[in-house]
Amino acid sequence: MSALLAVDGISKSFRGLKAASAVSFELDAGAILGLIGPNGAGKTTVFNMIAGVFPPDEGRVRMDGRDITGKRPDQICRAGIGRTFQIVKPFGGLTVRENVIVGALASCKTVADAEREADRVLDLLGLADKARQPAHALTLPDRKCLEVARALATRPKLLLLDEVMAGLRPTETDRMVAIFRQLNRESGLTILLIEHVMRAVMALAQRIVVLNTGEVIATGTPEEIAADQKVRDCYLGEEAA
Repeated sequence: MSALLAVDGISKSFRGLKAASAVSFELDAGAILGLIGPNGAGKTTVFNMIAGVFPPDEGRVRMDGRDITGKRPDQICRAGIGRTFQIVKPFGGLTVRENVIVGALASCKTVADAEREADRVLDLLGLADKARQPAHALTLPDRKCLEVARALATRPKLLLLDEVMAGLRPTETDRMVAIFRQLNRESGLTILLIEHVMRAVMALAQRIVVLNTGEVIATGTPEEIAADQKVRDCYLGEEAA
């Protein structure tokens, strides 16, 4: 069986600076993969190439066996990839529910269907009681949840999570981890996450890819990554310091 997501040697340079160099990995359906590394390692650049923000200079991206390299973000979304952003920017003048309806309209044929999907996702993420609040009034943890809700409302096969737990307290992080575990276990949602909160990565990811200066330096289970000296030297050591 082929991987749900196959990233094959993708590279990207900006004004001569190599942000990602020949990055390759695969992600099977129903799996959770962590993408970690120090700031500036190229993690979000890799996400942006997968999600269609910009095309890779080299390499290919395949989703469910289909070449999606260089497709527009809306085409990538329709191919089954939903994503969150590191800096959450909800539509502040809309309600929480309206924000999620916007996401749902990417996968629903009617507004009524989008409203039902939005209500389902809000209930799942514990935001139903805040559905009619303006999005700008939410706390940071709830804005993070709203960001996830908008992505989930597109009904993705693969969810890209870009530091959704950054800035959260440990109890809030544990709540998010529990939500993602439930989604993965009950609906088979495949997840690729960038995260600096190592307690979340170690709790969620079955395998981890480590980037440093745009290159993959290690791939393995959480236990293998934690024991890898190269990873400890460039990343885990600095996190523990």
